[in-house]
Amino acid sequence: MSRKKNKRGRHIPMRRCVGCMESKPQQELVRIVFSDGRLIVDKDGKTNGRGVYLCRNPDCISQARKKNAFSRNYKQKIKEGITEPVFSEVLQMCEETDQK
Repeated sequence: MSRKKNKRGRHIPMRRCVGCMESKPQQELVRIVFSDGRLIVDKDGKTNGRGVYLCRNPDCISQARKKNAFSRNYKQKIKEGITEPVFSEVLQMCEETDQK
């Protein structure tokens, strides 16, 4: 399998969305980090902790919510009260990118 490359011939890192399960370039996705029992939206991509990726698409967010994607990927039960602020923050990011 060949790797995707940008115009300069450099490798483009691909990541899989936990909602739609499609592989996309890392820059198109939002990284969610689980660190010290908290979920954090990682805006700069450098926060320590295990990260999963989510599309900036309301449909993917609702699919991830239905699948309990965070609990499955982090291999532990994560309460809905912890996940809802993260989902709402990512939804807000979707709206901001739609306005641009």
